[in-house]
Amino acid sequence: MTSTAASTPADSSALRVPGYRTFLITFMLAMMADNIEHVISYWVVFQKFHSAALGGFAVVSHWLPFLVFSVPVGALNDRFDSRRLIQAGMVLFIIASVGWGYFFVTDSLQLWHAMVLLTIHGCAGVLWSTSSQMLLYDIVGPGFLPSAVRLNATARYLGVLVGPGVGSIIMRTLGPTRGIFVNTVFYLPLLLWLVSAPHGRHFRGVTTGPRRVVRGFTDIIQTVRDVRELPVVAAMVLLAGAASFFIGNSYHAQMPGFAHDLGHGDPGLAYTLLLGADAAGALLAGILLETRGTWLRTEPASALKLAFLWGCALFTFAFIRWYPAAILVLFLAGFLELSFSSMSQALVQLNAPDTIRGRVLGLFSMSASGLRAFSGVTVGLLGSVTNTHTSLAVSALAFVTVAGLLLLRRRQQGA
Repeated sequence: MTSTAASTPADSSALRVPGYRTFLITFMLAMMADNIEHVISYWVVFQKFHSAALGGFAVVSHWLPFLVFSVPVGALNDRFDSRRLIQAGMVLFIIASVGWGYFFVTDSLQLWHAMVLLTIHGCAGVLWSTSSQMLLYDIVGPGFLPSAVRLNATARYLGVLVGPGVGSIIMRTLGPTRGIFVNTVFYLPLLLWLVSAPHGRHFRGVTTGPRRVVRGFTDIIQTVRDVRELPVVAAMVLLAGAASFFIGNSYHAQMPGFAHDLGHGDPGLAYTLLLGADAAGALLAGILLETRGTWLRTEPASALKLAFLWGCALFTFAFIRWYPAAILVLFLAGFLELSFSSMSQALVQLNAPDTIRGRVLGLFSMSASGLRAFSGVTVGLLGSVTNTHTSLAVSALAFVTVAGLLLLRRRQQGA
């Protein structure tokens, strides 16, 4: 544990930490680059192959590595320098972008080439995401941690919002080939800063206990057993996993259908505004919680209540037929999602034992991100059998049930 925030009041702004400011800016640039690459590569792949199956593979290849490799990457963070693992992720991102560029220049892209590059991109995401959370704790310490996690989540939403727009501009002005090469530049600030960034346990020479061998699936089983002895961490991992498995961001992919059913004006514009409402709610949550964070304490009961309300909001959205009300409910859903997801991640960070912190963060990442590979089944596949309104309602109801049971159990434990 660092001394950076040892005596800092809870929920203080992490922007007061100089090292964190640099981390946040470079993190945001990398997140933007991640989304720019999606825009350019997906467009070219669609134009060349017109393959719905490849589009499905793109989603699976993005989330499945989180499911398989998050805990092993966490274990690597317990043994090795998190800075170097993040740099390895950046290198893989650059390799993927340069690879796309090569095949665009030579006009030799084949289906299997695209699948390999998509998989490399997914593996880069696991190295970057899990290792960044590990380094984040060391940069800011426990006092600034809730703020840092919120700001990172807000930066992620900004990257998702800005990335596609910047990607479209780059592709229109430079073309996809030059654009994909230019995109590699946005990964460089984080890669170069980490060369000598004075952060991380290995930089400080901290010994956190005996080094355990990385054993893949065995690590997952052992980490689950370890987490069962940590009630707060176990509850947050289950909550994140349920949100990811039952809902995730799968309703975003179904948004064109919701926009059409709402029958309000141009479907394209209606679709854009619905997605924008969800993102705008999340951004407002990040801003308000950062500037007025004292009104919402970082504790398990708060995270569970917010998650419960998020599920209720999406359940309500599934049945709404009035467009202005749909906008309002999605705005509320975005606000609630960022609030509970950032809080649950902060609670895991604060309650994870330092000797196995990497493995615990890896398990949380596996639960929160890896299980999203299945949300397309719960919302998408069920929707093809019934309709998307029913499938989202059923999925939201299942999540509300899990969140409600966790909240009830928490109250019983506190009684």
